[in-house]
Amino acid sequence: MKKLALKDVSQYVEQSIGTFHQKRIQSLDGLKLSQVLKRKNPYLFKAKYVLTAEQIIRGVVDAHISSNEETIFGDWLEGLAIFINSKVYGGKKSGIVGVDLEFDSNVARNIVAIKSGTNWGNSSQIAKMVADFKTAKKILRTGNSQLNIIAVNGCCYGRDNQPDKGSYFKYCGQSFWEFISGNAELYTEIIKPLGYKAKEKNDEFVKSYSQMINKLTKEFANDFCKDNGEIDWEMLVRYNSATANPTKKK
Repeated sequence: MKKLALKDVSQYVEQSIGTFHQKRIQSLDGLKLSQVLKRKNPYLFKAKYVLTAEQIIRGVVDAHISSNEETIFGDWLEGLAIFINSKVYGGKKSGIVGVDLEFDSNVARNIVAIKSGTNWGNSSQIAKMVADFKTAKKILRTGNSQLNIIAVNGCCYGRDNQPDKGSYFKYCGQSFWEFISGNAELYTEIIKPLGYKAKEKNDEFVKSYSQMINKLTKEFANDFCKDNGEIDWEMLVRYNSATANPTKKK
């Protein structure tokens, strides 16, 4: 085990955080009106007394962004965790399905499935993780049947006061970052470098976001608004839910 140098963490963040911001923008650039409209509930918009095309577009785009950002940033945090662990324990990205990180400590092989927050999956998804852990243990013990293997579900934020789940451990927030680094305060120390050029990068995102809102609002008004500007709710519901694809307004 080596002592973690925080300057290495800061340098990694500064060099790689741009990837997160770039992917945020790319997720917007690829948005299509047909995609976002077919994923949302048109009845809910009507029940909330939505009156303008822009309100609907902002609602569906913001929902897309919220979901997509969590995934993109979760992937980035996974990379950060693996980088930190490699510096301390010599850990590596695992090649085993369902396992993100492997490293040795305290005479044991640790296999880790990294998630963003604590409430990341339903019972079926958790069962699959447990099954993946079981398979991973079989694979790793092929060459060494006596290998002591500890399975861990690591969550980058949140808390779980009952980490022992029987067949695996669940370490969240402070406990997770300490587990992979040996540093009990790392969970607070990594927050500062995350703001590297954040305003500059976010300004780029806001520009792309505004352009997309304008573009999709124009498309929506052309396709789903009547000549007097009123939303054509019947046409919108048909487009969203009809068995056969309806013909758009000409």
